[in-house]
Amino acid sequence: MIYKPRMVVAGLAIAAALVTPRAAEAVPSFGAQTGQPCTMCHVGSFGPQLTPFGRAFKIGGYTQGGGEGWASKVPLSVMVLTSFTNTRQDLPAAPQHYDVNNNYSLDQISVFLAGRISDYNGGFVQLTYSPVDNTFHVDNTDLRPFTTSFTVGSHDLRVGITVNTNPTVQDPYNTTPAWGFPFIASALAPTPAAQPMLAGAFANKSVGYTAYVWLDSALYVEAGAYTTPSGWTLARWGNDLSAPHGAIAGAAPYARIAYEHQWNNQSAHVGALFMRADVNPPTGIPFQSSGMNGQDRYSDYAFDASYQFLGDGTHIVTVQGIYMHEDQKLNASGGGGTFSLNQIRANVSYWYQNTYGVTLGWQNTFGSLNPAYGTANGKPNSNAFIAEVDWVPFGKAESWANPWVNLKVGAQYIAYTQFDGGTSNYDGNGRRAGANNTLLVFAWLTF
Repeated sequence: MIYKPRMVVAGLAIAAALVTPRAAEAVPSFGAQTGQPCTMCHVGSFGPQLTPFGRAFKIGGYTQGGGEGWASKVPLSVMVLTSFTNTRQDLPAAPQHYDVNNNYSLDQISVFLAGRISDYNGGFVQLTYSPVDNTFHVDNTDLRPFTTSFTVGSHDLRVGITVNTNPTVQDPYNTTPAWGFPFIASALAPTPAAQPMLAGAFANKSVGYTAYVWLDSALYVEAGAYTTPSGWTLARWGNDLSAPHGAIAGAAPYARIAYEHQWNNQSAHVGALFMRADVNPPTGIPFQSSGMNGQDRYSDYAFDASYQFLGDGTHIVTVQGIYMHEDQKLNASGGGGTFSLNQIRANVSYWYQNTYGVTLGWQNTFGSLNPAYGTANGKPNSNAFIAEVDWVPFGKAESWANPWVNLKVGAQYIAYTQFDGGTSNYDGNGRRAGANNTLLVFAWLTF
């Protein structure tokens, strides 16, 4: 395959759509509503990584109260994210309005409508402006139209319904892609082309309707389906049908099961996820897809687990991992071919007094040869090691202006040993995987 700069630009655009910073839930309005500091719900005083209390708050439909005064009734919050991006070697082509390297950027400004409506419903809606590509769109949204809890014999049972715009955005565990590490990523650096469907293919371009049960704060079971809104709706959401997936044909079933055990300020969980979607590939015209040449089928299976040691809040350790396997039957875009894709994500974090954090992560993607990925050799294989250090001065009970001023300052480095199917000359033009190694320095503010 001949390497062309316009392919790089297209790849960067797709990558940016996949790695938009997954920032939500850690909104000050929730803290004011509950009367609790951010450390109660979040590891490291800042989201999105949840503690057991935070998971209970989310599964409970964001309905818990306890705050006092007028501030506890205001469901509005704002988030601003700015960063500096450096890649080991210059980009093959500069993103619009930016240089080929060493870019400062205002990545996003988000407004959240987030809080309880009553004891039986709540949720959040995120609206985001992205200065990088000058777009405004409906971002992560998780609405809980109804939830309640009751006693069945000697057991506590909570039931609920969620309507959301991103598969796994409603999930209470930080192993799943919507809230998994890294919690923030550069919108300007290259990222691998091949990603499982669960890792953002339908993020904020679908609507999911699921119901869940939570037994004895331990067993979590959820099931439902996702659909793709009309092109008219997507246009007004500010989202389109990007390659390679397109639009869900009919309804895509989704299921989740997890079991969590808590003891001595520690917790651990194991779980599994499933999603299957028949899709009409995009036509190249925004907001349009077509099944004229058949449909592609993606079936994703995932297994995840985590461990948290919270102790007394002085020393905190978390370990998280997920394995995703995808079967692909590409009747439309792959000539009827059958392919597979796998991805492993794992990370371990240490926090001191919920203020200073260090996280080490690993992501490995591998699978069968598939020209649909658009890589020079058709291979999906990529391997990355991630290191991040963070400082969060606020978010504690004694913090200034708690909970309305929250800041995370951090530095993240991603090192690639394999990228888009190769180590050296992966693009057919002599570029090495390590050329995409990325340093990201960021400031993340919510108020």
